Amino acid sequence: MVGPWIFFDEMGPAPFAAGEGINVRPHPHIGLATVTYLFEGEITHRDSLGSHLGIRPGAINLMVAGRGIVHSERKPARSDAYQMHGLQLWHALPKEWEMTDPAFHHYSAESIPETVIDGVAVRVMMGDAYGLTSPVKTFCETLYAEARLPAGASLALPQVPELACYVVEGAVSFGESQINAQQMAIFEDQATGQLHATSDCRLVFIGGESLGERHIEWNFVASDPALIAQAKADWLAGRFPTVPGDEDEFIPLPQ
Repeated sequence: MVGPWIFFDEMGPAPFAAGEGINVRPHPHIGLATVTYLFEGEITHRDSLGSHLGIRPGAINLMVAGRGIVHSERKPARSDAYQMHGLQLWHALPKEWEMTDPAFHHYSAESIPETVIDGVAVRVMMGDAYGLTSPVKTFCETLYAEARLPAGASLALPQVPELACYVVEGAVSFGESQINAQQMAIFEDQATGQLHATSDCRLVFIGGESLGERHIEWNFVASDPALIAQAKADWLAGRFPTVPGDEDEFIPLPQ
């Protein structure tokens, strides 16, 4: 883990023809919050709370699983070909939030603060950095930010207890190390210094305070493995709620 972040997935980039897209059937989560952020494309989100909307570039969709939620991610209702590219991260919840009621929060692209620092475009999706404060709900000290550096530009590391940098496109250097596309660098605690772009670069920072030990199995995260065992039993027994408008399919528990 890096701060509260326990899972990091880059989706794409992948081209889709008209009428095509990702097709993730309903599945459950506990003990975490999913954070979905797209660079390109669109995903249709539905969940067991009745939420139903399109996830589009620049917006943040925060789904708090808490004691349990079910959701699906489907292709959008669009008639054109498009490119799909984005990130989905899982934020482990602090113990006092693990069994909270599930919730869904959508933040438009326009609500995410951004600035330009010496030619570097920065957006802060969660937390505080570079003089910006995101409106997105957090559960502990958390950072999630995006930066776009032209070749030759530099950017100081944001200051949080634990920090990592993932390069989406291009490359940067830090001291004697180079971080290339699809690589993540985890910095020493309270690290300082600057990243230098060796080519045009897009990257994200993730970090925050440590939550201590967490267990993860399939889509479940918990501080106590007994909570995961119960969630598995509940999914097998059909005790999780269904997703309105997407009740006919589900992903079975892996055996």
